[in-house]
Amino acid sequence: MDAIYRSDINRDVPPAAPGEFAPVAIGPLRVWPPVVLAPMAGVTNPPFRTLCRRYGAGLYVSEMITARALVEGNRKTELMASFSAEETTRSLQLYGVDPHYVGEAVRVLVGEGRVDHIDMNFGCPVRKVTSKGGGAAIPVKPRLLRAIVRAAVAAAGAVPVTLKFRIGIDEAHLTYLDSGRIAEEEGCAAVGLHARTAAQLYDGAARWDAVARLKQAVRTIPVLGNGDIWEAEDALRMMRATGCDGVIVGRGCLGRPWLFRDLADVFEGRAPGNPPDLGGVVDVMVEHARLLAEWLGETGAMRAFRKHSSWYTKGFRGGAPLRERLMHVTTLAELEAILAEADRNQPFPPDAMRVARGKSAGMQTVALPAGYLDDLDDATPPGLEAEAAESGG
Repeated sequence: MDAIYRSDINRDVPPAAPGEFAPVAIGPLRVWPPVVLAPMAGVTNPPFRTLCRRYGAGLYVSEMITARALVEGNRKTELMASFSAEETTRSLQLYGVDPHYVGEAVRVLVGEGRVDHIDMNFGCPVRKVTSKGGGAAIPVKPRLLRAIVRAAVAAAGAVPVTLKFRIGIDEAHLTYLDSGRIAEEEGCAAVGLHARTAAQLYDGAARWDAVARLKQAVRTIPVLGNGDIWEAEDALRMMRATGCDGVIVGRGCLGRPWLFRDLADVFEGRAPGNPPDLGGVVDVMVEHARLLAEWLGETGAMRAFRKHSSWYTKGFRGGAPLRERLMHVTTLAELEAILAEADRNQPFPPDAMRVARGKSAGMQTVALPAGYLDDLDDATPPGLEAEAAESGG
């Protein structure tokens, strides 16, 4: 990779040495390189996962599926829980607030042979979810969290279950060490930590020191770190600094699915190549849009692709007017015609390597139900409203 694409923080980071890192063992699965695509609502559907997989191996997790909607046979949820023919390892993220429905959902998925891995999500910081006692609010009630995890693991049988969570609600309510111990004690195959509190949302730097502390506390199953993997070398730095067993990549791959190629390179001891020029990006965009159209239908696909158009073209000269036109496309042919006018020789902008894409809101005061913190031993599940599928956390 040319020097202009190497950020100061990663300029002197060497690729992995032979034998430095090992595959992540998640039950019977062996994940190499030790990289997981983070579930992201409205993003990590079969088309996007397929595109990412073509750049490099790893584990590619679905967007978040809600347990009760799956049990009740919700049509949209069934579509979200589908996998493409190229997905040989079917990894699904499940979210639920009631042990009964979580157990039933897992039984459906495993009994019908639909998954090879289930990831449970307790990191959603969205107000409409936490205000009902769901998402990132659940780990503050360890008995409730334990009951949900126990139900999932018991129903999963030989299919590995993993747990993803945040540091806590806020600085006054840090829960990640207890969450990790509960996962370990209840038979989870691995844990993943988004190294921010729910109050932080996606603000500021991820706190990799918390990943290190979780690794020290959880000794018998792998620990994966999530937060601020913008370049492939960030993954190496996180693993070297924290001792964690693998990384979870979220916003860093938005508009840049080739990040998984770079990650494969550095874990195999190779320096990554340059990012694609605008022509290469355009080709990826067209392929992504075609995959979406095949899965969702053309009209819905063009609507869903608008956010991706913004991420793909971030930082390119003339990107703003191009994005404006792309926001209004309704057909694949129209998208291709607009992109055909782009300057294919324009190099990838170096400043765009670490530009945040996706969610980037500032801090928040986490909304909780009235009296929610009065009895932390209460294991009563929150209501159905807490099961909205808003975010992967």
